[in-house]
Amino acid sequence: MAAGTIATTASPDALKLRDLKRMQAIATGLLVAMAVVFVAASRGDDYWPWLAYVRAFAEAAMVGACADWFAVTAIFRRPLGLPIPHTGIIPRNKDRIGQALGGFIADNFLTVDVLDSRLKQIEVARWGGEWLRQPRHARRLARRLSGLVPTILKVLPRDMLRETAGSAATAAIRAVPAAPTASKLLAAFWNEGRSQAAFDWGLDKLAAYLEANEETIQEKVEAKSWKWMPKFIDKMIAQKVTTGLGELLVEMRAPDHPWRQELKAWIESFIDRLAHDPELIAKGEDLKAKLLADPALREQAAGVWRDIEQRLVDGDGAGLTERLEQMLTALGEWLHTEETAQARLNEWARILARQVIAPRRHEIGGFVAQVVASWDTKGVVDKLELQVGKDLQYIRVNGTLVGGLVGLAIFSASRAFGLQ
Repeated sequence: MAAGTIATTASPDALKLRDLKRMQAIATGLLVAMAVVFVAASRGDDYWPWLAYVRAFAEAAMVGACADWFAVTAIFRRPLGLPIPHTGIIPRNKDRIGQALGGFIADNFLTVDVLDSRLKQIEVARWGGEWLRQPRHARRLARRLSGLVPTILKVLPRDMLRETAGSAATAAIRAVPAAPTASKLLAAFWNEGRSQAAFDWGLDKLAAYLEANEETIQEKVEAKSWKWMPKFIDKMIAQKVTTGLGELLVEMRAPDHPWRQELKAWIESFIDRLAHDPELIAKGEDLKAKLLADPALREQAAGVWRDIEQRLVDGDGAGLTERLEQMLTALGEWLHTEETAQARLNEWARILARQVIAPRRHEIGGFVAQVVASWDTKGVVDKLELQVGKDLQYIRVNGTLVGGLVGLAIFSASRAFGLQ
């Protein structure tokens, strides 16, 4: 029970380190075993001639084991600490490896053809919604993002990050038709009954304003009246105006009021025109283009982004994690139910890949190279050895066995041809 608990609760790195140490012990133990066999066979081959074959196998196995130990060790460090040329390959070439890795990612994973082909094969929005709906996924992603976002913001060049975010936002906005989108939003607001509540709220506010400013309204009416008109008549007219307006506002609260019905018909007609009228659609696109080209709007957006950057860098980690988890869970639910949104987001993903990611793939590759270059050399070596070291130990085991078999074959052939 205790062993099962330890295996369950141990971290992935701890398990990998355990497996690495075990394989190292097996490979080294095999080398020691071959050395023991070699010594024993050397002492007994005068009495039992066939032990010469065993000794040949063990001798060649030791050579193979030592050679492969040297080769595996030379990848990560200098064998026995000796300054042997062409050893410690990863520590000496860490920066070059980072540049090669960045270039490989940029040229093989971030091209337009690769990104577009891959995004067409998968429904990014549907898959993302299903994944984020599971609380454990949203929680885990929120924790990682809350720790990663400030680090990325500190490491990445601020100008590049702002330009990338701005390009992504602009590309997404350009892809969305302004008037039809406004029609859908307005229709959703109107059809769900919120509009009636908003209309009643507006009537209440207007009635309250008339009541609070009744004297001011009366003074304005009196001021606009003819000079020869008696003041008491002006006052009476002003009172009737304000009273009539108040009564009209009360009457308009009735759902079947004619003005209310006219407003309803006009708004529904306007919603339909936003979706289908070519003139309104063209005006919407023209307005959108002007807004995107407005320097003042760009400066305001840049200011908002700078404020977001600062808050993320200096923000509270626990609070950020909680907010991110809530946002990610809500996003997952929304993506799961909205098929129209799924189609739109899939299209945005392809636009983002074509217009933002692919043109900047070399900058992304350069960022990967910078990150690798900033890593501590010993840390890089330890991490890589933890990931692949176990498999490399099999090379030592195989080298021992293959070396022994080759040595045995050579020894047997030399005996057969009378060379020994």
